[in-house]
Amino acid sequence: MKNMRAIKARIKSVESTRQITRSMKTVASSKLKKTQQAMASMREFASKCYTVMNGLSVSGAVGNPLLEKREAEKVCFVLCVGNRGLCGGYNSSLLKYAASLSKEETCENFFVVCGSWGRDAISAAKLSVRKTFEVSDVPEFVQAAEVSEYLKELFLSHEADRIVFVYERFVSVLSQQPASKVLLPMSVENDGGEARDVIFEPDKDGIMEQLTDMYLKNSVYSVLLEARTGEHAARMTAMTSASDNTEELIAELQLELNHARQAAITTEVSEITGGAEALRSAHQ
Repeated sequence: MKNMRAIKARIKSVESTRQITRSMKTVASSKLKKTQQAMASMREFASKCYTVMNGLSVSGAVGNPLLEKREAEKVCFVLCVGNRGLCGGYNSSLLKYAASLSKEETCENFFVVCGSWGRDAISAAKLSVRKTFEVSDVPEFVQAAEVSEYLKELFLSHEADRIVFVYERFVSVLSQQPASKVLLPMSVENDGGEARDVIFEPDKDGIMEQLTDMYLKNSVYSVLLEARTGEHAARMTAMTSASDNTEELIAELQLELNHARQAAITTEVSEITGGAEALRSAHQ
């Protein structure tokens, strides 16, 4: 039977762990709520922006270099990892998916990383990383604009013929799935509507340039928000599971402590009874 002092020390240690996991769960839940709200707002705005772009395509205003489709000789993957671990298989499954995409490409490819997690793990996966961006737990639009400008320059300078986001698509709080999304070149679809007489002021090329730039930044921001939402959801789920496990372990240790205490009391009673019997025999 284990020493009661050792069991008590173990219980105290597990209780400290439980306190940490509960705190991390609370923090992740708070950040999840913020990113979910921002993500919902951005999705609606990006959808409206895309609708306007499609309308302009019907009117013939599609002469923009960001829409230029060319043969892919160089592919840039934008890998959106988390800022830290303790979120289940979120980062590891995403890294595995990114490595498989890289191997499937027959042309030259490299990575741009958004997030602070696993630089050693990414290096061990032998991914060619060109640049790393720091992205906060609740992404800000200025961070998305910085990433957007860099990716835009890569595409316009022909350093990359296709730019693809690799991230964990947020399905629900309990489910995130690795996914890829082509960022550049942009694609607009003619919805089959009739061309309309549209007056462009100052001119259609200038409007399209501003619109595509706005849509690009919003697209980057939307993906960063979705990736962070998935990370916080995965961490909240992992910490919930960890907290539940600590509860079970504490209950088991408490039961073990009770057994040890009962055994100790039984031993003491036996010793006292044995001593009393010995004294009684000595006086007879």
